[in-house]
Amino acid sequence: MGYPKKPVVLVVDDTIANIRILDDLLRGEYTVRVATNGATALRLALSEPRPDIVLLDIMMPDMDGYEVCRRLKSDPLTSNIAVVFITAMGNEEHEAKGLDLGAVDFIAKPFQPRLVRARVSNHVALKKYNESSIRWSRNAPRNCIFPVP
Repeated sequence: MGYPKKPVVLVVDDTIANIRILDDLLRGEYTVRVATNGATALRLALSEPRPDIVLLDIMMPDMDGYEVCRRLKSDPLTSNIAVVFITAMGNEEHEAKGLDLGAVDFIAKPFQPRLVRARVSNHVALKKYNESSIRWSRNAPRNCIFPVP
């Protein structure tokens, strides 16, 4: 009898200390994979098992988090992965840009452990709910009649 797989969290940050903090906070409940740059993040996002959520730093060398998010959201294989920016840049302009690119949330640095766990849990649960709703609607009988409120 197989056990349910843990949800996969991809942590992308060029600062090893941030990766360690997030890994320590999440590894018991999630499978945590890490990348220290955008190119590696994109490769890991396409590999199996695909992440359920990406915690993505904005400021990274070579390819910033905005570009990583843009590429994830433009690829049909990764477009449904929830992206949450992790950043010390907490102003409205940065948040609006990230949300416009398809991110679902922001987590501020320095990290607040309860908030990190709650936001990751909520977005993973929402993703699973959406996936089960899509599966159900695809498998629903064609003559199924839904009541109109």
